[in-house]
Amino acid sequence: MVRALEHILSSMSLETDSVAVSYLQLYLESVQDLLAPEKTNIPIVEDPKTGEVSLPGAAIVEIKDLEHVCQLLQIGETNRHAANTKMNTESSRSHAILIIHLQRSLKIKEETTVSIPSDTEHTLPGDLPLVLKSKLLIVDLAGSERIDKSGSEGHMIEEAKFINLSLSSLGKCINALAENSSHIPTRDSKLTRMLRDSFGAGTARTSLVVTIGPSARHHSETSSTVLFGQRAMKVVNTIRLKEEVDYETLYKNVENEVDHLTSEMERQQKLRHREKMQLEKRLKESETFLNDLKMISSVQIENLEKEKHQFEYAVKRLMQELEEKEGRNNVLSEKIVHLETSLNEKKQQQLESFSTTQILAETTKTYEKKMGELLRELEEERSRSASMKGHFNVLEQQLSDARSSAQFQENMARELKRELSKITQTFTSQVHSLEEKISQLVSEKELIYGELKSTQAKVQDEASHRQSLEAEVLRLKRSKTDNCVEESKTLCGMVRSGSGLGSEAFMHKSGNLKETLASQRGTISKIFEEVGLPNVLALLKSEELEVQIHAVKVVANLAAEDINQEKIVEEGGLDALLSLLETSENTTIHRATAGAIANLAMNVSNQALIMNKGGARLLANIASKTDDPQTMRMVAGAIANLCGNEKWHAMLKQDGGIKALLGMFQTGHTDVIAQIARGLANFAKCESRVISQGHKKGRSLLIEDGVLSWIMANSTMFPPSTRRHIELAFCHLAQNVENSRDIIITGGIKELLRISKESSRDDARNLAKKALNSNPAFLKEIQ
Repeated sequence: MVRALEHILSSMSLETDSVAVSYLQLYLESVQDLLAPEKTNIPIVEDPKTGEVSLPGAAIVEIKDLEHVCQLLQIGETNRHAANTKMNTESSRSHAILIIHLQRSLKIKEETTVSIPSDTEHTLPGDLPLVLKSKLLIVDLAGSERIDKSGSEGHMIEEAKFINLSLSSLGKCINALAENSSHIPTRDSKLTRMLRDSFGAGTARTSLVVTIGPSARHHSETSSTVLFGQRAMKVVNTIRLKEEVDYETLYKNVENEVDHLTSEMERQQKLRHREKMQLEKRLKESETFLNDLKMISSVQIENLEKEKHQFEYAVKRLMQELEEKEGRNNVLSEKIVHLETSLNEKKQQQLESFSTTQILAETTKTYEKKMGELLRELEEERSRSASMKGHFNVLEQQLSDARSSAQFQENMARELKRELSKITQTFTSQVHSLEEKISQLVSEKELIYGELKSTQAKVQDEASHRQSLEAEVLRLKRSKTDNCVEESKTLCGMVRSGSGLGSEAFMHKSGNLKETLASQRGTISKIFEEVGLPNVLALLKSEELEVQIHAVKVVANLAAEDINQEKIVEEGGLDALLSLLETSENTTIHRATAGAIANLAMNVSNQALIMNKGGARLLANIASKTDDPQTMRMVAGAIANLCGNEKWHAMLKQDGGIKALLGMFQTGHTDVIAQIARGLANFAKCESRVISQGHKKGRSLLIEDGVLSWIMANSTMFPPSTRRHIELAFCHLAQNVENSRDIIITGGIKELLRISKESSRDDARNLAKKALNSNPAFLKEIQ
């Protein structure tokens, strides 16, 4: 088994290939799961179309490396039935079947041609993804035995009968195949039904390995075994390539393409809307700029006109003042000429009349003074006239400048008018383009509006469907009594959670209870098929408590099947369950939710999600709050399943999971204590394995939380099934040398001696003997 899986893993690709295994045993003509011991009597189903044999309900574990394979095989060997006979100290009492499922996905873009062992060829189409599947069965057949030689008695005789029955049926099939018989009796036993595909009528190669011994005492067995192998060599198988269209990958690719196109369409719509907004903004800015430009131009023209009128008025006024000044100067000049004339006449008169000389001298002086004043006034008027001329020149220069500025303003106004006309033309073209885009957007809007209406209709249909679903759940609630539903759901959850005691109790229920449970499962399957998992999970958020309770119970029952667990987690069911566990105060919801989490915790990948999302902390919190034994049994079962993974031991202890298990012991309820014992056994077994492999050192985490003292105080108080789990937990703790001092102090040597002699389980006795013989400290105490 290990070499086959090593070869497969070495040649596989993590991108396109996947490998998963199932490990089963055929015991007393009943198919049992070695990786999930609670699964017993697994049915064998044949596809009516293809004839393919399958085992629905068997655990399928995906593997990635060889270490994981060894762990799974070790778990299976631990759970396999074995006994001590005269022929063998560890005689297998069952047939072990390891089923290896292989799957390879082919890429769409590559044109791949697969060669079949025959001469025909099959070319894969380039537009459909294909999946190649294969199944490898490795069967460890229990050896046929004679009662007189093996010394079997009691229950072991029944085991030998069923072993020989399966081997006899297998021999008949081999003989029929070797003789080319038309009828192959594959239905005579479950072993031949499971190996149907490996016979000549199947699609697989078959290899048979037989073992013989050299002793003359076993001559008859050796000869019959060799003859059996010779007949098997005559079997000829027909090989067929099995390929399927990978519709899931095709659906995902189409869905991604639709999402891409939808996002691209939305992006284009947003881009068009953004362009429209930008164009509208630019249009408004252009209009604003145009209006501002018109206003500024009109204001500037008005100002220039006003300045022009002011300059013209100032020039006219200055010209008038200049003319007035010139008139005054002319008057003064005439006065001066007149005075000079008068002066000359007076001088002549003075010469003529000496007597009047003095008077004339005085008058002359007076006139000279007046003439000086007039001359001064004339000079002042001349200077004023010169300044007025200069000012007039300045005004003329300013007027010319104003005229040139006005001309410049007129030129600028003409340029602005031309720019305005260009902008108006551009704006008009942009408006036309915007109108076209707006018309396109309006048509797109109408299309989107139609899609929105159809979507709203779908939403209304979904709402009405959800209301009818809630009404259906309420009707089912009224049709079945709460007690029957509670008991059936609890039993189903506990069988799935892996409780040994719970499964035994379920097997001993009356016939009426089995019929009730079957009817309840049928009702739940019907609801699941009609409603669908997303709608069932949506009811977990219902405002009505009764609907919420029944939805949680339906999810718990769905989680009991491996095929539903991945869908529940992908649809957000685990998050919804943990949220209910944290927020709800209802005991029934706590019980059903813990049962659903216990079922999901059977899967290794789900264990990681539960621990990372704080599931262990929430379970421990519920255990500390509730007094209901059934709720505690569910919580203990979930924690016990988490104890079976050594990767989360430290986090489980940190979140209070171990203390919660010990705290629930106070209830005294038999089923709760059975789950506690199972969880401690799982924890101790995984921890012992990790320590023996050298991956961990140090004192056990269980001893730090006081588990050893609890085991020593209560190891002999419980029924045999619970006691066996406690004994296994104690024996695994004794394998760690670091725990020796604590075991000696608590008196554990006597308990190891008792288990090595009185335990009903061979593995517990062997572990106790191994611990006593291999630990020097224990040997010293015994001496």
